[in-house]
Amino acid sequence: MHKESIFLIGPMGAGKSTVGRALAERLQYEFVDSDHEIEARTGATIPMIFDIEGESGFRDREETVIDELSQRPQIILATGGGVVEREENRKHLRSRGFVVYLKSPVEALIQRTRHDRNRPLLQQANPEKVLRDLMVKREPWYLEMADLVIETQQVPVHRVVKTILDKLSDENVV
Repeated sequence: MHKESIFLIGPMGAGKSTVGRALAERLQYEFVDSDHEIEARTGATIPMIFDIEGESGFRDREETVIDELSQRPQIILATGGGVVEREENRKHLRSRGFVVYLKSPVEALIQRTRHDRNRPLLQQANPEKVLRDLMVKREPWYLEMADLVIETQQVPVHRVVKTILDKLSDENVV
């Protein structure tokens, strides 16, 4: 049976890392969070990279990491929320694995991210407006890329993982 990598996309706070770890454990796949990988490679936090290099510098680093990680076999990759903004990232993820969009309403994202200082785009006077604006911009890409869309609000992690595994089994992906 073909064993394909699985890429989790969606906005910050949708549960990509949490679901990714649980899914990797169930499938015995490697789990990687692309933001953590960027931090490990640079020795700098995401906010520090944004401060020094700006968002475009961060996106350049992200594009390199996504290209490399998306070529690994049997990987569960939790991507950053803005990964879809670069066409190369969209192309690599779509062509190299099974893409799952973890969808959550902005109200839930605000609750989940409100105390997180490691999200530079939300360090604004009105983080709710920032999240809403980002969703308007990014959601069409999330939907276009997704092989599977799962609503994560008020759904336990094990149910999200089961839904993904059922879909993968139906499609003979894993």
